[in-house]
Amino acid sequence: MVLLSGGLDSATAAAVAQRDGFGAHAISFSYGQRHAAELDAARRVAEHLGIRQHKVVPIDLRTFGGSALTADIDVPLDRDAHAMGDGIPITYVPARNTIFLAFALAWAEVLGSSDIYLGVNALDYSGYPDCRPEYIESFQAMARLATKAGVEGTTELRIHAPLIALTKAQIITLGLELGVDFGLTVSCYNADDAGAACGHCDSCLLRHKGFVEAGVADPTHYQAGAA
Repeated sequence: MVLLSGGLDSATAAAVAQRDGFGAHAISFSYGQRHAAELDAARRVAEHLGIRQHKVVPIDLRTFGGSALTADIDVPLDRDAHAMGDGIPITYVPARNTIFLAFALAWAEVLGSSDIYLGVNALDYSGYPDCRPEYIESFQAMARLATKAGVEGTTELRIHAPLIALTKAQIITLGLELGVDFGLTVSCYNADDAGAACGHCDSCLLRHKGFVEAGVADPTHYQAGAA
């Protein structure tokens, strides 16, 4: 089971799951985010990687808001590394990974899967609390207590976060080694309907920095006039 957002990190995590010998199923979420381009990207990535089954689950997190991704709040632009590392940004969606992992856990149990992969990262993670190793460990412990399979001992669920200690450049290098086409992915918070990136949000800046540091060409399709 892979959480597939359509971005660079989740695409690499899916490729890692396949490298590890799994026939991957992928789950994505239409959760009221600012654009649907990332879901189109998730479908492209799933097809490119030969994912066995890909589900897009609707959840309306705009009901709660509280984030620049799920409410009418401006996305921060052109922030330097110091600003990005100062506190939890407004692009944090409250409890998003907990909600997504819970859905993935439910489908994994139905499928009889004991392994869930996600592309969270604790280095270039923009301050998100649900991208930390201790969070992943805690969710795994909870999941083993909360499922029929866990209680009956038929399987021991494992949450895999293979990118959690990697820089963005290292993730890009790994993804390329595994055959990921990053030109299919969309990471931008402000992407247009065609998936073109703004080039100015935190996600764009971290992504571009990663390609520069990896020493490979950035395949991102940017909007006209983007830096």
